[in-house]
Amino acid sequence: MSRSFIQKIFAWFRGEEEEAGVLRGTFPREVPVAAGYTRFQDLPIRQEVMRAVADLQFRYCTPIQAAVLPQSLVGSDVAGQAQTGTGKTAAFLITILTHLLTKPAPPKRRLSSPRALVLAPTRELVLQIERDARLLSKYTPCSILAVFGGMEFDKQKRSLRDNQVDIVVATPGRLLDFQRRKYVNLGMVEILVIDEADRMLDMGFIPDVRRIVEGTPPKGRRQTMLFSATLTPDVRRLTSSWTRDAKIIEVTPENIAVDTIDQQVFITTTDEKFALLYNMIAQQNLERVLIFANRRDVSMRLAEKLKSYGFSTGLLTGDVDQQRRIKTLEAFRTGRNRVLVATDVAARGLHIEGISHVINYNLPTNAEDYVHRIGRTGRAGASGISVSFACEDDAPQIPVIEEFIGKKLSAVYPNETWLAPLPEPQHRIVRSPRPDHQKRLHDSRRHGYSRGRSHHSRG
Repeated sequence: MSRSFIQKIFAWFRGEEEEAGVLRGTFPREVPVAAGYTRFQDLPIRQEVMRAVADLQFRYCTPIQAAVLPQSLVGSDVAGQAQTGTGKTAAFLITILTHLLTKPAPPKRRLSSPRALVLAPTRELVLQIERDARLLSKYTPCSILAVFGGMEFDKQKRSLRDNQVDIVVATPGRLLDFQRRKYVNLGMVEILVIDEADRMLDMGFIPDVRRIVEGTPPKGRRQTMLFSATLTPDVRRLTSSWTRDAKIIEVTPENIAVDTIDQQVFITTTDEKFALLYNMIAQQNLERVLIFANRRDVSMRLAEKLKSYGFSTGLLTGDVDQQRRIKTLEAFRTGRNRVLVATDVAARGLHIEGISHVINYNLPTNAEDYVHRIGRTGRAGASGISVSFACEDDAPQIPVIEEFIGKKLSAVYPNETWLAPLPEPQHRIVRSPRPDHQKRLHDSRRHGYSRGRSHHSRG
């Protein structure tokens, strides 16, 4: 397919992001009134929370915050159509913290009885919500605990059993396990938040979530907030079951791509891609780059090749175990790894400040994933750059993405200096065996089989 298939650079398209309205610098005592924007200071938010909002330099609400907060702060149930990057997390956390500060805890409250419960489908999202909650609660006495599977079972159990925890953020599986073992009592939950309900459905978590919800007070005696990227009939049925006269609030996908992101597409060929990637990172001395590929094998080879050229690189795919995944994200978050290569497992729920560039090594096959991917940069009001490589295989996705976002996309040829020949690698590529190969190798050794011998031969 000819390079002339695509034309000039991506048009910027307007929208809002998780931290829209955030400005760096001094936070003024009085935020100026701006037509079409809601100021946080105009809402009935407790001063302790507003002080943290000011520290984070939030000035104006995003559209989902402006729609949700006036309803949720007065105790109404809410069902919001909102994807990652719209500010929904801050909306429900501000609501929870204001409620906990305004209404004193019930007398004779038992240990292991949280007052607020947030359910999220993945460990990464749970940890991110916990981090955001700690930032917003820094001037409050509220205690927060993340509960998730895969690790730290005893530590989480002790934290619940021995302390008064106000807010629990949890994945359904681990929380249900704790609930069955009576390590946690959900009978005093005053606010329930179900985040990314559509992903809960897709991942088969709804039976677990249903059992957890049944352990909380009836919906008439608790406030419930549910958020989902799409309000499908199934999600609406869950909303009807778990909420009481919920206010339905929708933010369309077109409002998600932020105008703080410089979106670029480079016309290239498959053979030129790695040279273009290497030279972009090396010549611009990029420090925190998130690269998306469509397949695990492509991601693995790409990470290995980047390492061979001296870039500290992490890999995040669906078959990376949880403990390694957390370590990989933390290394990228703290700057120990300069580059993170990921499949779309990282496109949702990944919130890391300071990502200067998101690079689509492959354009996603799902247009909605494009929006999720580029939303990993340009956060907290900072500028960000998304770069997409459009080769003969990727170019057909451009019209699909255009239709989804309602904008015309364009592209340019990369600077010739970015196609310069590659230097010699600094290290030899050493490929790790795939997890399934390692298991087969272990099993064969355990049973004494070796290559070239019959099943009756012992090593």
